[in-house]
Amino acid sequence: MIIIRWFLSKAVREAVAMKRHVWKLLQHQRDILKPDEVEQIESALAEVKRSLAEGNPKPILKTFTMRLEAAANENLRPYPSPGWRENVEVLLVALAVAMGIRTFFLQPFKIPTGSMQPTLFGVNSVPDFSRINFRSVDQAEMQARYREQMELQNAIEIPTGLARIRDWFAGNSYVHFVAKTDGVLNRIDPPFRLLIFNIKQTLWFAGKAHTIWFPPDYGALTLEQRAGARIGGQYRAGQDVIKLQVTSGDHLFVDRVTYNFRPPERGEIIVFETRGIYDLPQDQFYIKRLVGLGGETVQIGNNRHLIINGTNRLDAATPHFEFVYGFDPKYPPQDSHYSGHVNQLVASLAGFPYEIAQLFRDQNSAYDIPADRFMVMGDNTMNSKDSREWGSFSADNVIGRSCFVYWPLSSRFGWANLVH
Repeated sequence: MIIIRWFLSKAVREAVAMKRHVWKLLQHQRDILKPDEVEQIESALAEVKRSLAEGNPKPILKTFTMRLEAAANENLRPYPSPGWRENVEVLLVALAVAMGIRTFFLQPFKIPTGSMQPTLFGVNSVPDFSRINFRSVDQAEMQARYREQMELQNAIEIPTGLARIRDWFAGNSYVHFVAKTDGVLNRIDPPFRLLIFNIKQTLWFAGKAHTIWFPPDYGALTLEQRAGARIGGQYRAGQDVIKLQVTSGDHLFVDRVTYNFRPPERGEIIVFETRGIYDLPQDQFYIKRLVGLGGETVQIGNNRHLIINGTNRLDAATPHFEFVYGFDPKYPPQDSHYSGHVNQLVASLAGFPYEIAQLFRDQNSAYDIPADRFMVMGDNTMNSKDSREWGSFSADNVIGRSCFVYWPLSSRFGWANLVH
């Protein structure tokens, strides 16, 4: 009943607000007030509370509210800078609530690399000169890849106005710097960050500093690596020093509640700490698909399907693997495409230049997962550093499961990645 009256009566709202405020101040100062001062305030509080409960008319309620205010002014100790104190208190409460939600319910997580593509995307860019192996002995291939990236760079059309805003919501940002004079690119400083935001980045050209405001997140790479900027290189006036389109990696919430009530299930996309995992940084979080459970034996068939305990082959009918194993076996595995899971033999036959899956040379290689440990693999099987290299990890490392992609507003926005 009092709730309805609170909406309909200003006097009731004022009385409730005064009661709560004075009660809070009384709790703060109870240990420094005299017994008779506490008694006067508590008596005035009781009058207001009783008047609210009995539904007294507006004049009577206002009288009790004024008595409470007078008792508070007479007996409570004034605080210095009360406005600042109130704001700081509200801020601390908000921070405590946010930290509680982050610790026990939903934790934000951003994906910097492409190991889970095309399910979840890391940071991508056009061009991406990091894809070129400049130490390759095959000079013809290296030059072909360089020309390919240059063509991509030249083809970029940087939008303006509303089109630029639409692109931003889709996760696309642009960095463009044109040489105004002939000169040398001296250096590019790392972005200046404030909390989780890039505020600015300084580029030094021809001995002068040029500011890039609010630069995008470059993921695990730097601006010069993605853009192919040549530090110490000579550029002519009017030439593009940097022309880059960066697509943001997926930002998602990690569900930290579910695994308090049940263990992780095969096929779920989980986030885990790298602590204790050999040959990995020990202070990071990775995201992969859970493929093997404690006590199981895992093999990777030459047909790109996982085999559990020697007989159970995972395929497109296995829950959560509909897309992973939905590939056409007539085509070789490809980077950033669903291609199943490859062992070392299949990767080498596909012409992959780097050695991957050291623990799984061919379909006869088997890995026994100890109890209370997990094995995970990335959906981008041709470009994922995962359990095929470093084995299993403790179940205690699991933070939670992927829950909701909230940025960018792409086709992956929402809950879809929970299902597949």
